[in-house]
Amino acid sequence: MPTPTASGKTWLGVQAAHRLGSEIISADSRQVYRDLDLGTGKDLHEYSSVSPPVPYHLIDIADPRQIYSLWHYQRDFYRAFREIEARGSTPIAVGGTGLYLEAV
Repeated sequence: MPTPTASGKTWLGVQAAHRLGSEIISADSRQVYRDLDLGTGKDLHEYSSVSPPVPYHLIDIADPRQIYSLWHYQRDFYRAFREIEARGSTPIAVGGTGLYLEAV
């Protein structure tokens, strides 16, 4: 079931990741773009609201002029997932794009 924007998904993900010593992979189709902070709800302050800060992935990784497709997201998600697991951590997907979540 989709969860509305500004409903606390990031906060909840950060709290879970902090308690588990995990890292977050964003599943938001707009947060991948750099310099599009207004209207994308990146909430980067949430990740550093705990100590130590929770590492996050797939935020601010693409130029807004670049085409960033679902295929790109899958590639980047699985790369981040493997890297996080290799560090002995559990990846947590957080975000608001159902298509992206379903694709991985």
